[in-house]
This record gives sequence, structure tokens and C-alpha cells, in this order.
Amino acid sequence: MKRSANFRAPVQAREKRSNEGERPLKTLERILSKAGLGSRTEACEWIAQGRVAVNGNRVERPDFWVDLERDRVTLDGRPVREGKRHYLLLYKPTGYLTTHKDPEGRPTVYDLLKDFDHWVFPVGRLDLDSSGLILMTNDAQFGERLTNPEFKVPKTYQLKCSTILSDGQLEKLRTGVTLSDGPTRPAIVTRLRDSEKYSHIEVTITEGRNRQVRRMIEAVDGKVLKLVRTSIGGIRIGDLTIGKHRPLTPEEFSGLMARGGRGKRAKTI
Repeated sequence: MKRSANFRAPVQAREKRSNEGERPLKTLERILSKAGLGSRTEACEWIAQGRVAVNGNRVERPDFWVDLERDRVTLDGRPVREGKRHYLLLYKPTGYLTTHKDPEGRPTVYDLLKDFDHWVFPVGRLDLDSSGLILMTNDAQFGERLTNPEFKVPKTYQLKCSTILSDGQLEKLRTGVTLSDGPTRPAIVTRLRDSEKYSHIEVTITEGRNRQVRRMIEAVDGKVLKLVRTSIGGIRIGDLTIGKHRPLTPEEFSGLMARGGRGKRAKTI
């Protein structure tokens, strides 16, 4: 009997098999995104437009379970296969959003990738007023692993603070401070230099909360005037020009996947 895209019984059975671990099942929209074809939002749009079929039957439900060992998925009649994985290092300037589109029409990191013909997404974020390194990829598993707090990928930032920070304030950052979403892990904090009015410091953390470094400085009664992410998992800016991108080297990829790897301190900005 030909399977209907809206028939619930097979889906329920698949959910049961998935729970038992008998089959590697994934939802349809996840299959499309993991194949590196587009974001999960775009995948849902394609499915709703009737462009996706499973075993020849059009499916319009993004949460439809797919058996990777038995089912044939097509987009516009072409088989969906896992494509080449891409891993980029991008040096984001200030004034760019780490998102695909902005309702207000502000520039995004994708405006910096117009010469790159493949879909990728950012691994983590940098806020509008911050600059520095961002990883971009179409490998969802890679992205999920690096953003998992348990993986403890070190990220290093160089900051210009609005005042001279005392040794006591820096020590609080080293031992961990309490934010609105809980205490932070201890950070590696180095005083780079003090000018007449400002402290320039380097901070390395192994978490990735929203605006975490800025909030940490505020928690010790300081304020960040400038923030640049100079290193991710030991990968440093090096000669990369601001606004430009380059592929990761095999050694850099291996280093990221090696739990907790650290590199040398980045050059002072």
C-alpha cells in the first residue's frame, strides 16, 4: 500500500523503533540541514512548499521520521545526499550581526561570504559591537559539539575596559563570578597593559553564554569599551584580514576536535 504523507501509524512505529535504538532515525528537516543544503528554517520552508519527497511520496511535515537505512529522500526530484563539509574561519568586524537575515536590514556575516558559494552557519555568536573570530560550517554535528559546554572549547578575548581594573577585580574573574544565569567557570585572565585611563586585559573562558565576557566585567564593576575574540580552541587570527575568511587546515580541525586544546597567546591588538 502506498504510504500517505499524513498517515500517523508509521510515524508512531518509527518513534518506537528509534527509542529502542534499532534504526538511525531523524526528522525530515534535520536530514536536509545535516546534508548541508541549508538551515533548518529553510528546510521547513522547502517541505511546506511540497518540494521534498520520501520514497516518491510528497511529505509536508518537517517532523516526519526518516529511516536513514531504508528511505530515499529527494529535494526537487534530486536525491538528498550528504555533501562536502566546509569549515571556515571568519574575522568578523564590528557592526555585523551573526545571523542570516536582519529585519532592520543591518549587515550580517553572510554579507562577508558573498564569494563563497556554499551554505554555512555560524558556530556560536559575536554581538554587533564585538569583532573577532567566528567558525562557519555546514557540519551540524561539528557545530553542536563545539557549542556544547561540556566540550570546554577555550575562547580568548582581548578587552579594552573603561577604567583601570584592580588586581582584586581580575582575581574575581579568575575564580568565577555570579551572573544572572548562574556562576561562571574560572577564567584565565592576564593584564596586558594599563594606560592612563584604561585597562587592556586578555580573558579566556570555556563557556559560550550570551554576552558573557561583557557581563563578567560588569559583575566586577567594570565596563567593556572594545572586545575582540582572538582565538578559538587555539586557532588564532594570525594574518587573517578583518572581514575576510579562510578554510580551516586539517591540523586546526583536528586540534578543535581534541578536547580542550589550547594554543599560544594571541598577539596583542
